[in-house]
Amino acid sequence: MVTRRPELKTERLLLRLGIPDDISTIVEYYQLNRAYLEPFEPQRPTNFYTPEFWQTVLASRESDFRNGCAVKLLIFLQAEPKPLIGTINLNTIVRGALYGATLGYGLSAQHQGQGYMTEAGQRLIAYAFDELNLHRIMASYLPHNHRSANVLKRLGFQIEGIARDYLFINGQWQDHVMTSLINPHWQMPEL
Repeated sequence: MVTRRPELKTERLLLRLGIPDDISTIVEYYQLNRAYLEPFEPQRPTNFYTPEFWQTVLASRESDFRNGCAVKLLIFLQAEPKPLIGTINLNTIVRGALYGATLGYGLSAQHQGQGYMTEAGQRLIAYAFDELNLHRIMASYLPHNHRSANVLKRLGFQIEGIARDYLFINGQWQDHVMTSLINPHWQMPEL
């Protein structure tokens, strides 16, 4: 189990777990980017855009992190600690025969096209491989989401194929392009 909370820095960004003081910033991020993000995300519950919802979510994310199941980080500009500009996650972390996780991410509409997600992805991948000792990171994207395809390509992910009706996104089952990235320096941990 992981106990040290990650605070990952890049030249321009700070990636960290959310805390209760972030709730209003998180709600504002999702409200401002609702129309932009909805075509790429699962349907949200009606209370998704409320502080009460996010209080519960942050507690759940903290528990998932402590149990080694997920690392769900907020992305901020180092020079400007607010507003929140995006999110990046390692979901469904599995050990045993896999030593892998699924990568997910989102970035505000106004921060697109500036290399922020590639920068955040590089840092989280380094953390996943070096600190968490993961062997494989998987990511998927909608075939028409060219920005996401380009981010994953820049991060070194390889296309593995198409998963039909893979995820229920924006109210319908949608195909996804499946990709992966392998840790070339993975070491079997001592048992």
